[in-house]
Amino acid sequence: MTTAFEWEPIRYPGCYVKTLMVDPKNGHLTVLLKMDPGARLPDHEHTLVEQTYVIEGRLVDLEGPETGLEVGPGEFVYRPAGSRHAAWTPEGGLMLAIFHVPNKFFEQDGSVVDLIGNEWGRKWGHVVAEKETT
Repeated sequence: MTTAFEWEPIRYPGCYVKTLMVDPKNGHLTVLLKMDPGARLPDHEHTLVEQTYVIEGRLVDLEGPETGLEVGPGEFVYRPAGSRHAAWTPEGGLMLAIFHVPNKFFEQDGSVVDLIGNEWGRKWGHVVAEKETT
């Protein structure tokens, strides 16, 4: 059986997801991420692991320890737990992104949210707490 998934805008202009799988209890999230030309993902931290495979376009690190890193079509990037950066797509992009606990986005008002704006600790903090006790 196939399901038609719709593109949903996230809180960052020009960025959209098709959620393929979400498991809030265990913190797993798999999405297709589409970014318009020039779209940016601001300062965020990969709480546990993120894996990204670029299908179209180019993903470029704007800030962080790997500033200038570029990943293009057919390339894969692995982000270990705790890595933090900001990224953009100069020409736009389409990626498959697999998260073990969605990213923490650091807002200018001091709040920490997930990619759709949920307060991160309330939505995902239990997963990290469980990992620390096991």
